[in-house]
Amino acid sequence: MLLNESHTDVQVTVDGKESSMRLFVFHPTISQYPKARFPGVVLFSEIYQVTGPVARFARQIAGQGYIVAAPSSYHDFIGPEALAYDGPGTDQGNELKIKKTLQSYDADSRKAVDYLLSLPTCTGLIGTSGMCLGGHLSLRASLDPRISACVSFFATDVHSRTLGPYSAADTSVEGPAGSTHTIDRLGEIQGEVAMIFGLKDTHVPDAGRDLVRQKLRAAGTVFSFYEFAWAQHAFIRDELSKGRYDPAVTKICFEVLLELFGRTLKTDLGPRDATPEKIEHVC
Repeated sequence: MLLNESHTDVQVTVDGKESSMRLFVFHPTISQYPKARFPGVVLFSEIYQVTGPVARFARQIAGQGYIVAAPSSYHDFIGPEALAYDGPGTDQGNELKIKKTLQSYDADSRKAVDYLLSLPTCTGLIGTSGMCLGGHLSLRASLDPRISACVSFFATDVHSRTLGPYSAADTSVEGPAGSTHTIDRLGEIQGEVAMIFGLKDTHVPDAGRDLVRQKLRAAGTVFSFYEFAWAQHAFIRDELSKGRYDPAVTKICFEVLLELFGRTLKTDLGPRDATPEKIEHVC
């Protein structure tokens, strides 16, 4: 499927302060079908904003028949240009991901969904995906009831409650009372989630992955959980990935994404029957 690539700037207001967020848009096209309609996907980037690897991942998704919008997450502080995959770029990205508030992240995701739903070429069904920081943001965006599916790649800071400004109390296993951190709001998710991690990911260790899985189950979320034995952090990043890029595992993960998005975004499932399913125990 061929693509049209563009960008659009939308205004985001948080606590009375307005800034311009750039959405990089990847739109599928079908010759002689100008009114063809597609589901939408909000693709959240890692800490470097929309880099070459993020754009290439967006093209892969869009080429399967999805309108992809990738936000420039740090519009509160800098322009839409990608940060470099080097020491200063990494330091700046890590600084800004904590400086930016959860309210601002939420406003961004709502605006991105609003934009997709405003398109006459969008079917009205929306999914999310993302890597690293974007893995967390795609899961957090799923708190929005308009999101039907999420495929989250190695979501950082979910288990530790360390996205946005935080205190020592936030990092406890149970978290502070009245917490607005993602891991404490999983019960609000109405869509289906696929979480993908590498067992060798030093950013989300064993205990962190176990906690996320336990919290998803306790929240009653419909989810799948994938852990790959030899995969490290950022294993789907195909450029300057510090030797961690794994094309074979990445291919498998993309099939996970296509299965979930194809089933939930391209098929009209109707309302979910919440009656517990009885599964026959047979060989």
